[in-house]
Amino acid sequence: MTNTEKKDRGLLKIDGEECKGCGLCVEACPPKAIAMNERLNHYGYRTAVYAGSGCTGCGICYMVCPEPGAITVLRATPPAIAASGLQNGMGGMAQC
Repeated sequence: MTNTEKKDRGLLKIDGEECKGCGLCVEACPPKAIAMNERLNHYGYRTAVYAGSGCTGCGICYMVCPEPGAITVLRATPPAIAASGLQNGMGGMAQC
């Protein structure tokens, strides 16, 4: 990792079957870690996809999404909390 790279503080999961391709999450994401897929889902929508890195775990995409269950954001647990064993059994991640 170089000095300019930051470790991801979150993990984003987007359900392509639930996403309707409105693009609100793409516009709302501060680090721009979400883009629109070039492929269509079985409903004919271009769905949102996670870039694979850059998520801060802020949850803004989750809050602006009008489709319940389309976006799940997991936040990385700070090392001090993970070491204390208070991580809810999520392997260092806490769900928003």
